[in-house]
Amino acid sequence: MLSNIEVLAISVGGIAGCYLLVAFGWSIAFPERRIWPPKEATTGIKLRVWLATILIFIATFVLGIADWNSFGWPAPLRWGIGLMLIIIGNVVVSIGVRKIGFGATSGEVAELKTDGLYRYSRNPQYAADMVILVGWAVLSASGWAACVAAFGIIVLAAAPFAEEPWLEDIYGADYRTYKTKVRRYL
Repeated sequence: MLSNIEVLAISVGGIAGCYLLVAFGWSIAFPERRIWPPKEATTGIKLRVWLATILIFIATFVLGIADWNSFGWPAPLRWGIGLMLIIIGNVVVSIGVRKIGFGATSGEVAELKTDGLYRYSRNPQYAADMVILVGWAVLSASGWAACVAAFGIIVLAAAPFAEEPWLEDIYGADYRTYKTKVRRYL
């Protein structure tokens, strides 16, 4: 039986993920009326996208704590692999944000970055966020955290499909050339 906090976390994470999937899906289907990335990066749209993303992470974290080690996995496995993935993911996200800036991470137009981590992945921050979610699912060894983390990974994996047409519009041939040389995730 799920506790009230688990039901709330599943609901919040699910609603946040659905909001982002709808926004990305709309942006893919109707690029001329895209939601993400926004035509104009207003504070409101940035807050909504960041809040929804953060809520997925919070829901996963809360569920992991509430359902700690329901899989019964051994501590060395959980801590060795899970913690390592969380640390690596956070380091990569930090480097990525520093490289392109918080504004560009939030949907603002900035200079196209193709060096640093962006030599290896067009979306190192999304890939790293996915790694963080996997890391927490392993560390917490929670079935419910793993479910919300999997949904979060689907959301994060969908984001570049909404962003790439926008990037092509903004950067033109430079982005198309970059896209042929560098993989989407890894």
